[in-house]
Amino acid sequence: MIRRIIEIDEDKCNGCGLCADACHEDAIGIVDGKAKLLRDDYCDGLGDCLPNCPTGAISFVEREAAAYDREAVEANMKKKAEMTAKDKIEEKPVFHGCPGTRMKIMDHKAEEVATEQTATVSSQLSQWPVQIKLVPVNAPYFKDANLLIAADCTAYAYGNFHQEFIKNKVTLIGCPKLDEGDYSEKLTQIIANNDIKSVTIVRMEVPCCGGLENAAKKAIQDSGKFLPWQVHTISIDGKILEA
Repeated sequence: MIRRIIEIDEDKCNGCGLCADACHEDAIGIVDGKAKLLRDDYCDGLGDCLPNCPTGAISFVEREAAAYDREAVEANMKKKAEMTAKDKIEEKPVFHGCPGTRMKIMDHKAEEVATEQTATVSSQLSQWPVQIKLVPVNAPYFKDANLLIAADCTAYAYGNFHQEFIKNKVTLIGCPKLDEGDYSEKLTQIIANNDIKSVTIVRMEVPCCGGLENAAKKAIQDSGKFLPWQVHTISIDGKILEA
């Protein structure tokens, strides 16, 4: 039958999982870091997921699709509830949604140096503010700057972040999953209106961090300038991943 149903643009999707959480029918899941409509007959076509998508990746279309099956949805939700209850009894954590919010515990004790460290580590931050949303577009420190665009979590995950990334750079940070809107317009203005020498992008390995990388790359392109740039990806256990 021809009916109204959602469509997900994977190019716009950042894998945040908000749509999956908002879907009461469990019709949407995160597969390989992208939102997917798992079954047509689970989608009621009402679009509770639309207002929750921060990138505008979800829209309505009219196409051939299986009819909404309320009984199948209720049976699936009942099965899911039973499995969740069983996991709770067995004290096993249950995870649904964005891979970037999956719980993980890291133990770095084995990597610690045996000798006591007495040296004080100095901050290498050269300017304030650092949030992309707050920084002035024409700030004087952008003149001849090597620009660092980093995801919020990177400085917490990577132990030597100040010395390897912040030092001798102007630092801008953000989180595309938590901030509303797209960073690309603000970053384009900064790059286009100032004498930026280079751009370094540091992101986490989680899919939602791709929004920051894409915004930075788009800003460089839209600025009309040819700048040297590079991307570094940090794993959630604090290692630099090979490109």
